[in-house]
Amino acid sequence: MVKGVMAGVLGFMFSTVGHDTIESSARFTFNVTALKSGFDMLAVMVGLFAVGEIISAAQTSRQAGNEEVTQPSMKGVKGFGFSIKEFKGQLINALRSAAIGMGIGILPGIGGGTSNVLAYTVAKNYDKHPEEFGTGRIDGVVASETANNATIGGAMVPLLTLGIPGDTTTAMLLGALTLHGLTPGPLLFQNQADVVYGIFAAMLICSVIMLFMEFFGMRIFVKLLSIPKYILLPCVFVLCVIGAYALKNNMSQVIACLLFGAIGFAFKKFEIPTTPFILGFILGPLAEVNYRRGMIRTQGNFVPFLTSPISAVFLLIAVMVVVAYVFKSVRANRRAKA
Repeated sequence: MVKGVMAGVLGFMFSTVGHDTIESSARFTFNVTALKSGFDMLAVMVGLFAVGEIISAAQTSRQAGNEEVTQPSMKGVKGFGFSIKEFKGQLINALRSAAIGMGIGILPGIGGGTSNVLAYTVAKNYDKHPEEFGTGRIDGVVASETANNATIGGAMVPLLTLGIPGDTTTAMLLGALTLHGLTPGPLLFQNQADVVYGIFAAMLICSVIMLFMEFFGMRIFVKLLSIPKYILLPCVFVLCVIGAYALKNNMSQVIACLLFGAIGFAFKKFEIPTTPFILGFILGPLAEVNYRRGMIRTQGNFVPFLTSPISAVFLLIAVMVVVAYVFKSVRANRRAKA
């Protein structure tokens, strides 16, 4: 828990770099122009997960040129590669992860980057063998991918009902609808119902197309595992750098990507979880802005946060979660000693 809290606070700290959203004052920029807009979410994610993993994999490969590459075999694999028993065993996990993904998608501005990480963490906490996560366990794959897909549908809810985009993709869709003279909101369902149902039909058709692409392309995708690391890792690293540069067409994002890659490598080296860092980075600006708005409204009085029913309930839930986790850890330690 201590490492998780440290990682979350560090993520919150990096999210404060740039212009303040309330007073528009520069914070932690050190007179560097590139830091005035803060760190981009994609650069942070790519650096923390992809570049950090590349550095870690390169360090563990002693003789990359002569390493033995395991040739993946698809013999005996039928259908999608899992049995009916495994499918039934993952129903609860899938439904729980879908609910998390849809809830995160409905909240504007958070996106799928948070939902799959959060669903993965929840699945790991509820699993009887959490130490096996990170080794290709089906529970983790189902949790993260189900939440990621459910977020897309959830992000459409605020777009179509309120005209508020839930993520980058829905923001582009909002622009497309505006160009065609359509205003998302309650009246869209009354005046242009055919467009709304067309969007629903398109999402269903896309899901079916993705299913076929997965089924017929699985045997092609798995061949990537046969590529030696000394070839695969540099290619992935180049793609990461190109993706970071393409964000704003300058080298500042590449430097940020490499910085967070070093942080990700250090996290893995000292066994610090990366999930709290990402959650702190994503939710930090939202928490800060709404907290400061509340303090402005109450003229600096924190008591309404505790007396307001909605905020009091959520704070109580947060405290209960922390207490339950501490109680669970203490009980596990006592059992281990016994």
